[in-house]
Amino acid sequence: MIAELTGVSGDAVLLKQGWIKEADFYRALAAELNLPFVSNPQLSRTACHPESILAGLAPLAGRHGGFVVAPRGGTLARLLQGPPYTTPLAITTPSSLRNAVFRIEGRMIAHRAAYDLHQAIPALSSCDGASITQILGSIILALGSSICTVAAPHIGITVISVFIGLLFLGIIVLRLASSVLSNPVQPVEPPPRIPDAALPTYTIIVPLYHERRIASRLIAALKRLDYPAVKLDIKLVLELDDEETMAALRSLHLPGNMEIIIAPTGEPRTKPRALNVALPLARGRYTVVYDAEDMPEPSQLRLAHAAFMQAHRNVACLQARLTIDNTNDSWITRLFTIEYAALFDVFNPGLATIGSPVPLGGTSNHFRTAILKKIHGWDAWNVTEDADLGIRLARFGYDVADLASSTFEEAPSTFKAWMGQRTRWMKGFMQTSIAHAHKPTSTLAQLGFWRFYAAAALMAGTVLSALIYPFCTGLVIILWFTGASWPDKPLYALWYAQSLSLFAFGVGSLFIPAWIGLHRRRLWKLLPWTALLPLYYGLVSLAAWRGLWELVNDAHRWNKTSHGLARTSRLGMLQKHHANVVKTKSLKIAPP
Repeated sequence: MIAELTGVSGDAVLLKQGWIKEADFYRALAAELNLPFVSNPQLSRTACHPESILAGLAPLAGRHGGFVVAPRGGTLARLLQGPPYTTPLAITTPSSLRNAVFRIEGRMIAHRAAYDLHQAIPALSSCDGASITQILGSIILALGSSICTVAAPHIGITVISVFIGLLFLGIIVLRLASSVLSNPVQPVEPPPRIPDAALPTYTIIVPLYHERRIASRLIAALKRLDYPAVKLDIKLVLELDDEETMAALRSLHLPGNMEIIIAPTGEPRTKPRALNVALPLARGRYTVVYDAEDMPEPSQLRLAHAAFMQAHRNVACLQARLTIDNTNDSWITRLFTIEYAALFDVFNPGLATIGSPVPLGGTSNHFRTAILKKIHGWDAWNVTEDADLGIRLARFGYDVADLASSTFEEAPSTFKAWMGQRTRWMKGFMQTSIAHAHKPTSTLAQLGFWRFYAAAALMAGTVLSALIYPFCTGLVIILWFTGASWPDKPLYALWYAQSLSLFAFGVGSLFIPAWIGLHRRRLWKLLPWTALLPLYYGLVSLAAWRGLWELVNDAHRWNKTSHGLARTSRLGMLQKHHANVVKTKSLKIAPP
């Protein structure tokens, strides 16, 4: 009955619903076929990754040869109904076959996960960092600017500020333009519910590292997704040395639609490398990435599928809305909530509507799997692989669209944890700027002038504005209070007008998206906290300088953010409020 309703085979229902253990099912199958069952197959070196795993078939080692099979769906049915086998066969489980392939192909899997993009398109990878040409060009530009400023301070500062101002102007225009667009948090008209049988397989990849504290909450959140369990292909990716998370997951007795993938040892130890280990094994038409602490709305996958069905085929990714769950933990989580409301409820949806490249968030990105594989997945050497991937999608002619569905996240609640995370983000923006500037003429040709300008403003402009934010602010204060005057010449008048305009509109672009985002989230109680945004972005500047230091000294270091430390939960309060409302209504309509 369930197989008919969902359009899958009977074995998928039995296994993914967890009604029978995988080992028991395949032992029974081996007995039915009168074939040997192998729990730990030893494979020939001719086994292939990922083809052997996806096909459920691999050659056995040894003189007698033969194959080991872990059949699913139609392959299983053909085995049961087919003629006698002319080749020696043995039965194993899909998990055992996958582990066997990883044992013999581990080094190759680790190498592909780290270097696939670098080998295919070296200019788009952050593996080698800045080129010699970029380094020399930066040095010459810095020296030239310094000499010009010392020799003729007024002219030097004016010319430099005009050119820098062009990047800042791009950011300001994009932020203000995004603010006037209507992008509600929830769909205005929810799409009709599609029958389970018409839904495709959906792959979920969750990279985990030292996440023992929230393992149970993660599994509970994934189980709450309103999507047929038999059509979910959930991959939990762990590092080899993370025994504590492994033990926590195994103690939870995972359902049959979840599998644990152990990433082979290798460098760099980053989230994108772990994602690249799992991507070749994705069976779904669509793939979504979630972080360990994520709690997506249950309807998110169905909404994403409906959005993909209505979107142009060039829409390769949907970015869901990220919102902070532990808002009331500390002052830093309150300001983080404001920042996320501005970014994911105003700015990014606006960028998608405008047609600009969109620097993706690190989670709740829904992809067309075929396109994601085609563009070589994530850059394992970039510590903000999400933003880089958004720019790379645009360069290959693909679009990112907004998905009006929320994912609740845990923000770092201490300044130290926040600084480590933000340092990594700013360093990754620098890596992304460098990577896409390796061949600027190629980037310009692929994006076109206006999208190239937008990408430069979003990446290099964000970094540069963060780095010089305190200096520009200090300069404005000095000029304001000292009444310093500049020579009465047209060039200086241009500088003064530009600086004043950028300052005024920059302040507006700082506050307006935040106010609109809080309004859309109905977080009006946080409005007074927006007064601290100038101070908050001063801390972002500090993180940018730390990121620059790390870029020079330890470019691929991944500053891990610990989770499971939240003391408050907005989602929990909303669920509790909803439960109380339902309870009150039920009491009112109860018979006397």
